[in-house]
Amino acid sequence: MNSIRVRLKPPVKERSVYAARQLLNGSNVGWSTMETIERVFRHFSFPSNARIEHKTRMKSIVLAITLVVSISSAVAAEAKLNPLSPEELAQGWILLFDGQTTFGWKPRGEAKWNIADGVISAVRDSGIGFLGTTTEFPNYQLKAEFWIDDIANSGIFLRCPTSGAITATNAYEVNIYDKHATWPTGSINEVARTTINSKTAGRWNSYDVTADGDRLVLRLNDKVVLDTRDKKHARGTIALQYNGQGEVKFRNVKLKPLGLQSIFNGKDLSGWKEIPDRKSVYSVTPEGWLNVKNGNGDLQSVGAYGDFVFQLDILSNGKHLNSGVFFRSEPGQFWSGYESQIRNQWEGGDRSKPVDFGTGGVYGHQKTRRVIPSDGEWFTKTIAAHGPHIAVWVNGIQVSDFTDTRTPDESARRGYRAKPGVLSLQGHDPTTDLSFRNIRIAEMPAGAR
Repeated sequence: MNSIRVRLKPPVKERSVYAARQLLNGSNVGWSTMETIERVFRHFSFPSNARIEHKTRMKSIVLAITLVVSISSAVAAEAKLNPLSPEELAQGWILLFDGQTTFGWKPRGEAKWNIADGVISAVRDSGIGFLGTTTEFPNYQLKAEFWIDDIANSGIFLRCPTSGAITATNAYEVNIYDKHATWPTGSINEVARTTINSKTAGRWNSYDVTADGDRLVLRLNDKVVLDTRDKKHARGTIALQYNGQGEVKFRNVKLKPLGLQSIFNGKDLSGWKEIPDRKSVYSVTPEGWLNVKNGNGDLQSVGAYGDFVFQLDILSNGKHLNSGVFFRSEPGQFWSGYESQIRNQWEGGDRSKPVDFGTGGVYGHQKTRRVIPSDGEWFTKTIAAHGPHIAVWVNGIQVSDFTDTRTPDESARRGYRAKPGVLSLQGHDPTTDLSFRNIRIAEMPAGAR
């Protein structure tokens, strides 16, 4: 079939592309599918007032129908596993497992792990071990689905140490083993036993776990099976267990940080301080957004933060604008901390090839593994920092996983800085025009594990 291209005025075409991206982002289709469909949308668009011959119009309709069917098939095939809905993104949920890789995880012990069809599975009889996140979290709601046969003994471990052995005494083991005489499925080993008998073997099940301060609440298949309190562990990584035999699988592993406090009131710049004698203009828009135009400039928080989980929504109001979110910065010092880059630009049509580290990259240290957002669209960035480790999620997908191995220094520009510092929003240059909203942060309890 001959290719057909209808010329459109740019605003019409861009609205079509934007609508397509919003649909696909909400459906969480795979990355390659996203890019393919986006390219097609940029070449085909059919406005109601396009004047074309009848035969050409019929061919266009056939192409449009084919495209819609292809999109529907792709969405149906890829959106089943590991999704984040628009509502979940707005609430701050992030994917711990992206459905395709073990990025952000590391094996601990002998067990080997495999990924296929959006599922993490332990390689049968590969030994005892764990697959743990590289990032610590303090308070959160965690959701995960699991499948286990009647032989395997498994669990999801919470607030684990970042290195060394993981046990039921140095972490919270949310048990998965119906036949356990003391701690059956729905119990937290060495903490509290559920009174509800569950049968989970041979089918998919869901855990919904809330760890908020000393309160631990477990929901198994939408039913509360345990509600208890324990103060032993305040923060740590999350780990999936394989006990060496049988079959264990996990999917849809996602987390919502809890306890984040707003540090921008949407009315004025209370709680923030500009570095003087710079060109950037910081203001609050009628919508209640924090906006920065022109540059360079630096707006710093009054509060200082060391280990934390930080979330904010960002909008780039121009093409390929350059900015950044700084943290552990020296108060009053210009652009002095670690920088989580903002730049929605990539080489050619490949979002895995960022320009200038790309949005979510740790500037000067690690490029984003994929540029998730596009200019002109709000996106959510999540930054988790503890000790030398920094992890970044964009629209719920982890894009950076960096550990600073440099010599300690007062400035993060020169070396590793663990000391708490201020946050800052960068005005980069005269083209700068960015907006920020929903700026919130939760400090981690003291003491790395």
